[in-house]
Amino acid sequence: MKKYLKVLVLLVLLIAPVLAACGSDDASSSEKKSEKSGDKYKVGILAPAVTHGWVAAVAYHAEARAKELSKEIDYQIYTSSNASEMTSQLDDLITWGADAIVAFPQWEGMEVPIQRALEEGIKVVNFDIVIDVPDVYRVAGDNYDMGVQGAKYIVDKIGKEGEVVILEVPSSGSVSELRKNGFLDTVKEIAPDLKLHTYATQFTREDGLKDFADILTSLDHIDAVYSLDDETSIGVLQAISEAGRTDIKVVTGGGGMQEYFNMMPENEDIWIQSALYSPAMVKDAVDTAVKILNGESVEKEIIIPTTVVDRDNYKEFLDAESPY
Repeated sequence: MKKYLKVLVLLVLLIAPVLAACGSDDASSSEKKSEKSGDKYKVGILAPAVTHGWVAAVAYHAEARAKELSKEIDYQIYTSSNASEMTSQLDDLITWGADAIVAFPQWEGMEVPIQRALEEGIKVVNFDIVIDVPDVYRVAGDNYDMGVQGAKYIVDKIGKEGEVVILEVPSSGSVSELRKNGFLDTVKEIAPDLKLHTYATQFTREDGLKDFADILTSLDHIDAVYSLDDETSIGVLQAISEAGRTDIKVVTGGGGMQEYFNMMPENEDIWIQSALYSPAMVKDAVDTAVKILNGESVEKEIIIPTTVVDRDNYKEFLDAESPY
């Protein structure tokens, strides 16, 4: 009997480590499964509260992308009218437990609250406007390249000689400066004999109409217009139509406005162009936030190349639901 007991004890001692190992593997497997199928990432989106135009479309495209990623993330989107309101909403996202925040601030004074979010361990992806805080990721378009593409487009359509009006917008700061410099640098390189006439305007169709109507009375001949913005360009085209001018062969733009796209095939005598600085780029900002949370390697600054839209490809960019 004692002999049998000794054998039984020996068997138990031999089997126990195996069972323990199996239990350990099961626990490890269960833990990994739990991690993989745990709660979704929480992503907050902060955007200005504008009901129309380019800025409004940012919130539209950001939410559209968040919905497409609904299997991976939970999201909250806030729109605000000033820095104080956006700061309060950022605090709400911190309390909510956001893992990442995509921020599109239009005002100064967001550095301190953004820094506070970073100190809470939240990843911050800044869209378009620069937030001067270390460790913030940024996704934006290429304003300088928009000017480069505008110059190439005009030269392609009218040749290396002609009268070109530049409509700059000094009040927009670096946006106008970069787009204008990209244009001037490229013209100097590829068509130095173009005659350039520079005038100031604003990023609105009303100012484009008013200012270009005045320009038309001062210049008897214009071959092309380098406009920086689609809204301005709509006003320019109206001024050309009302003046009955037939000399202008090219009007550029910038942004990616649906109404402007639809005008492209309607104007057979004028090449209407838009160098995209699309609000849809914010989708890349949302994607970047998710990549960071997934542990993927992401560059600190992602600059999206310019896409040129005209009557040949405008259909590819139509979106009936877009507010811009």
